[in-house]
Amino acid sequence: MFLEKLKEKDEIIYNLIKKELEREEFSLILIPSENYVDETILITQGSILTNKYAEGYPNRRYYSGCRYLDEIEEIAITRAKELFGAEHANVQPHSGTNANLAVYYAVLKPGDKIMGLDIAHGGHLTHGTAASFSGRLYEAVTYGVSRENELFDYDEIERIALKEKPKLIVTGASSYSRIIDFKRFREIADKIGAYLMVDMAHIAGLVAAGCHPNPVEYAHFVTTTTHKTLKGPRGGIVLCKKEFAKAIDSAVFPGIQGGPLMHVIAAKAVALKNAMTPEFKAYQEQIIKNTKTLCSEIERHDYRIVSGGTDTHLFLIDLSDKNITGKDAQEALEESGIMVNKNLIPYDKRSPAITSGIRLGTPAVTARGMKEEEMKFVAQLIHHVLSNMGDIDLRRDIKEKVYALCKKFPLYSNIFGL
Repeated sequence: MFLEKLKEKDEIIYNLIKKELEREEFSLILIPSENYVDETILITQGSILTNKYAEGYPNRRYYSGCRYLDEIEEIAITRAKELFGAEHANVQPHSGTNANLAVYYAVLKPGDKIMGLDIAHGGHLTHGTAASFSGRLYEAVTYGVSRENELFDYDEIERIALKEKPKLIVTGASSYSRIIDFKRFREIADKIGAYLMVDMAHIAGLVAAGCHPNPVEYAHFVTTTTHKTLKGPRGGIVLCKKEFAKAIDSAVFPGIQGGPLMHVIAAKAVALKNAMTPEFKAYQEQIIKNTKTLCSEIERHDYRIVSGGTDTHLFLIDLSDKNITGKDAQEALEESGIMVNKNLIPYDKRSPAITSGIRLGTPAVTARGMKEEEMKFVAQLIHHVLSNMGDIDLRRDIKEKVYALCKKFPLYSNIFGL
């Protein structure tokens, strides 16, 4: 109904939304940072809450008329604290990047030293990359994975920390597929009197369901997005100990943001409630099963998997020995209806724009109801594309197979009448 109203007002945007709707419905989305929200999130985020300014915090607003928004934000805060066992939660960050920036703003000064995971080894732009504010405002040093097994070498990470003595250590990853030992990271931080921040954006859903260790137990600060495995709206959250509550709240507002996006905060609250259900736990468990199956099947087709496997929702394929770049693989797969992303691999010799690897994950396809048997079929499709890079006709054939598979696992068809 609402889309039809949009068509009357702005047919150009309407048509583009319809095309994107069809792309999402009839593509295999294997980008691990993407997911599908359910209709309750769509409804909440598209609600009248978008109308209201609510600068400040519950019961401390700068505008009148916020009584109901106060209740909504307090519910979101309570749910975030309960779900992750946190002493304090700020649900206002517009994104994961803003959540990370808020922590830096709260406890660091420009020029202070931070230590984060190298982006080529699985880190994020905001963990100290030169192109990001985190690498421009702060003195950034990095740690990586071992050349031998592509896993964290905690003794080496400790050696770097003892040498560099950063004020803040950042862990968490965007393409590291293994369980992270948060306890060991805290021990390293304590040895040099550093703060520990864990960016759990990718694994928040796994953590919420008890499928991955909870960093809240060990870190001074934990940041996350609310989409990805958490299956909520695009946004961020900061979790911390009570002693840092005032500093974090002041950093978010008025430090780095103005008015919070209350329609998004309400959608975060809905997503956090969803994450407390048995169905959500089963969903996260299935994500891991699907990812392990997809990973092992692709490995069976003679592709090298970075670190030899996965413990989470994602993994990396090293295409170096296939004479295929990550960029070319991404484009060929997209033309076949399969969405992955090019990705740097540890010690990559190619640039971030080209890369030697691709990153795959299963949160979105699992949300559609696909299981291990479908993952085996998807692995075959990927192999057919990558082993016949010059065959355009094959890509059209694969795209038809993808369409047929997606029709069996409808997503928004019942809502939007596709």
